[in-house]
Amino acid sequence: STLRSTLDELRVEDLAHRSDGELLDDLGELERASRTLEAERARRTAEVERRGACAEDGYLSVIAWLVHRLGVAASAARSQVRLGRSLQRMPGTRHALLEGEIAVAAALLLADAQVADPEEFARSEQMLLDLARTLSVRDLIRAIEHWKMLADPRAAEAASERRFARRALYVFPTLDGMVRVDGDLDPETGQTLITALGSMVDRSAREGGGTDLRTPAQRRADALGEICRRYLDSSDRPVVAGERPHVLVSVDLQALQAGGGRAELQDAGPLTPEAARRLACDADLSRVITCGRSEPLEVGRRTPVVPPALRRAVAARDGGCRFPGCGRPQAWCDAHHVVHWADGGETSLSNLVLLCRPHHRMVHERFGVVMIDGRPVFRRADGSVLEERAPP
Repeated sequence: STLRSTLDELRVEDLAHRSDGELLDDLGELERASRTLEAERARRTAEVERRGACAEDGYLSVIAWLVHRLGVAASAARSQVRLGRSLQRMPGTRHALLEGEIAVAAALLLADAQVADPEEFARSEQMLLDLARTLSVRDLIRAIEHWKMLADPRAAEAASERRFARRALYVFPTLDGMVRVDGDLDPETGQTLITALGSMVDRSAREGGGTDLRTPAQRRADALGEICRRYLDSSDRPVVAGERPHVLVSVDLQALQAGGGRAELQDAGPLTPEAARRLACDADLSRVITCGRSEPLEVGRRTPVVPPALRRAVAARDGGCRFPGCGRPQAWCDAHHVVHWADGGETSLSNLVLLCRPHHRMVHERFGVVMIDGRPVFRRADGSVLEERAPP
């Protein structure tokens, strides 16, 4: 009841009259108090478990009681019970948490270290506590991993092998038309991915000149797609079924000409007709004449829409993405047909313009472009012209 009364006093306080310094002091004090409360909750959880008090109501564990009676998430309940058990064997850590000196996340990391090597932890607890008081959680994780390697190199090597065996990657289309990527990578592969994505995101940010409105998560998703496209564009990728693999789209002629008909990615499923038209701007085509839906009568040779020599000429003229204010390098760009070839537009220098893939998508979805005196002019949906913000 005393605790509730204190909380009631905090709840009714008018924060508008508190200074910035007072608010910051309040946050610090509340954090220390919450750590003490967590330590007490863990201590009481351990005592309830020791007595088996939940068994009187038919619960098989204190975790089940926390989940059912208090609505605690199962993962949080497990962490609470694990912390309560561990603190009984970690007197220094228990005291530091009760005094609010270390965060609960740090105490849980120390509990993992104690389980890994109880004897060595007993000798090293004070040193690890000093680290927990000064380091961020991220740096503390690294420090504890180093400690584990020094404390028991064989166990650390075995743990590394177990982590490597757990590596897995799942890629599958979802019902809402997206492709879900999920999994766990071993440290080396994970670092390779982080470095590759970081390099691509950094270059994209520099090329964007501060005008990139994408979220960090969107930048990483686009970077992964760009890395995969560059790999598929490379000449040394392995051959599958006699061909070097690339993204395969099956599209009806009607979808390219009038916006009807069928368009599908090989694995990811249906595409909108406008997305199919965008992909067809700069692609290799194979004509398949069918009788009905599934009886091919003739399969033509695969031919590029934009021949390599013409692509080089467009790249030499444009240099990079021509959307106003962009300028991303030509390697990141598609050759866009101003008048789509499916609508009778010529595949010629006067009807092509380089667009990076994000702006290529925008032009197909909500902007227009025309060629005037050999230069592209971009218009918004209302017809107003976008000013050219970079030299041609």
